[in-house]
Amino acid sequence: MYPWIHTLHVFFVIAWFTAIFYLPRLFIYHVEMDAADQPGHQRFQVMERRLYIMGHIGMGGTYLFGLWLLHLQPIWMKQGWMHVKLTLLLLLTVHYLYCGRIKKALARGERPHGSKWLRWYNEVPTVLLLGILAMVVAKPF
Repeated sequence: MYPWIHTLHVFFVIAWFTAIFYLPRLFIYHVEMDAADQPGHQRFQVMERRLYIMGHIGMGGTYLFGLWLLHLQPIWMKQGWMHVKLTLLLLLTVHYLYCGRIKKALARGERPHGSKWLRWYNEVPTVLLLGILAMVVAKPF
């Protein structure tokens, strides 16, 4: 059963990362659009809301099948690489949930951050993903 659970875990990770990578990019476009473009504002709201929901489904599946894998391999919790991976996962989750706050602010017509800040924020999950992959593949400790 392990290979199937692992397959579903990876599938949901990919689904979640689709939202993680694209949602901040939508925020950049949203912030940079003409303030008078009301139909555009509404279009971005719909896209951001749908993508955020899809990301929650991916996040839920990632956690569900990841915990199931940990249940099947409890020895991993005694290995240092897993502690680092879970810490990075927690940071990734905080990053994603903060995207929800940005989404709500933009829906209210606020601009909580400029496009330059959002461009940098968009790079955070790339660094976290690299760290997670390094832990899972190399298991350095």
